[in-house]
Amino acid sequence: MTRYLINRLLISIPTLIAISAVVFLILALAPGNPMGEFASNPSISAEVRENIRRSLGLDQPIYIRYFKWVWAFLRGDLGYSFTSRSPVIDLILQRLPTTLWVVGSAYIISVLLALPLGIISALKRYSFLDQIVTTFSFLGFSLPTFFTGLLFIIIFSVNLKWFPFIYNSTLQVNSWATFIEQIRQSIMPVTVLALYQSAVLMRFVRASILEQLPQDYVRTAQAKGLQQWIILNRHILRNALIPVVTLVALDIPTVFTGALITERVFRVPGIGALLIESIYRSDTPVIMAITFIYAILIVIFNLIADLTYGILDPRVRY
Repeated sequence: MTRYLINRLLISIPTLIAISAVVFLILALAPGNPMGEFASNPSISAEVRENIRRSLGLDQPIYIRYFKWVWAFLRGDLGYSFTSRSPVIDLILQRLPTTLWVVGSAYIISVLLALPLGIISALKRYSFLDQIVTTFSFLGFSLPTFFTGLLFIIIFSVNLKWFPFIYNSTLQVNSWATFIEQIRQSIMPVTVLALYQSAVLMRFVRASILEQLPQDYVRTAQAKGLQQWIILNRHILRNALIPVVTLVALDIPTVFTGALITERVFRVPGIGALLIESIYRSDTPVIMAITFIYAILIVIFNLIADLTYGILDPRVRY
């Protein structure tokens, strides 16, 4: 196990280096100029724009900027935003609590819904309950989140006036009333995300369990007279959850980087909204930091998923 872990960590280092180089090169060569907002301002002369460009380090070659960025990142310095001149780490930390609250809550709810419903749907295959769960999962998976979000706004905000359709980022939770208000404004974005994510997970859980049910070890356990829940808990789930663990491990990093479309629809000031705003403004340091943090999280949770395989299935050897 230790040797396997060391080998995976050694492989992860060149992987992250390659990702950082490719992302930095794409962003450096992409169309768009962070100085564009100054170009339209007649009060800023060409000399002042050049001084600003030099202060941002944009006059240096790409490879010099890349190595400087990598060295600063290793020291915990994510740089400064081109537009706000604020530290990138501060911008991310300002948006992170909102993202974890909305996207994290939605993902926890989706896992709590998908696991039992997927298991029941597989065990009660072709039953009326299975038809309902399957229809729900197909609808949740096929409908895009922006359509579901707009539909929720029209029904529950405009017509019924139950929930606010714009997320109030200035709300301070310091009393029971403000906590209730925080819950009210979070219900629609959380529900939209949970519907989509639970539908995807539910299909995986159902398919994984259906794949295990006809196996010989399940029929042997049934022939022994073991109860259904014992067979499910001790035998089927340990094998069926391996692909589900992979999916969850790859989805968890998205919790930290936000939900781009849903945050834009409901005006949630999360990291996803910050990324979209930074792309519009060609704010390379912010885009680079969020993208590379996402890549690091993907590598870490992928490693955690691989280690979890050995716990679920003892036949897996490293």
